[in-house]
Amino acid sequence: MIFVGLDVAKDKHDCFILNSEGTVLADVFTIANNRIGFETLLSRIQSCSQGESKIKVGLEATGHYSYNLLGFLLDSGLATYVINPLHTNLYRKSLSLRRTKTDARTIAMMLMSDVDLKSYSNTAYHNEELKSLTRYRFDKAKERAKLKSSVARLVNILFPELEKLVSSLHIAVVYALLSNYPGASYIANANTEELAETLCTASKGRYTKSKTAEIQVAAGVSIGSKMPAKSMELKHTIALIRELDKEISEVESAIDKITS
Repeated sequence: MIFVGLDVAKDKHDCFILNSEGTVLADVFTIANNRIGFETLLSRIQSCSQGESKIKVGLEATGHYSYNLLGFLLDSGLATYVINPLHTNLYRKSLSLRRTKTDARTIAMMLMSDVDLKSYSNTAYHNEELKSLTRYRFDKAKERAKLKSSVARLVNILFPELEKLVSSLHIAVVYALLSNYPGASYIANANTEELAETLCTASKGRYTKSKTAEIQVAAGVSIGSKMPAKSMELKHTIALIRELDKEISEVESAIDKITS
């Protein structure tokens, strides 16, 4: 059995290799955090194994610093163990070891001692990806919700009567309306045919000419303010929401691929 301990850092990783008899096969050596470094590590492990098939590799859970190396090790078919740094510290203390330059040796010894460690799998790796995507989607959805609140605030300034004329401010037809005519004054002075075409197309025929007339009449007597700066903000905010909709949809598709 070959045991490989890795002490992961941002730009480089320290490595240590020993066998089940406790013989040091490769004293601490350092690899760069890049493709050449990863390939160097794999070559050193293979040269030490001398045809032995059982290899265990251990590294501490160090967040994003270890993620790429972990993926490389799994893709290389190596049994890999991700260790909680707290466990490393407790193990080191139990052996009265002092941390000097690296934990690579300690991690290799933990693997050799066969303490209660569970190997990391491709499933776990993909679960990390799923967690990352889920958090990312949550952040994007939170950002979108904030922008939607801004749309409601701006509509209340520019065309407050609109909210009672539609089922929701946050539907495609309303966004199309406000993107082209960002305020009551713009809607009231719009060409009726062009306005009707905008609403009919965006609503897929659900908003008829009578609905267009209802909205335009309300716009003509609206108490909404005519503020070009707010109208510009409204258009830009809607554009950002639409972009976020696309991004969230892409993230959801990626999540579906992992979970299906």
